[in-house]
Amino acid sequence: MIRLIALLIMVIPGCFAALGIKLMRDMLFGILQPPFPYLWLQFLVGLVLFIGGLGFIAGFVFYRDRKRNKVQKRFRKSIK
Repeated sequence: MIRLIALLIMVIPGCFAALGIKLMRDMLFGILQPPFPYLWLQFLVGLVLFIGGLGFIAGFVFYRDRKRNKVQKRFRKSIK
């Protein structure tokens, strides 16, 4: 059950990132999607979705690797 929840935690931001790429691509080809009145607004929403989804996945992987000491020395937690 825990692995299924972890998979969902990874898949949902991945879908947001994929949707962001699609919105940015559609703006490049001049295809306006229904909820957006302007192409530039569609591109900005797509960019935010892409960066947010990718950042969440990268942060999740980085946190997991840091917890297991699989990162370089400069990224390890320092104990003071």
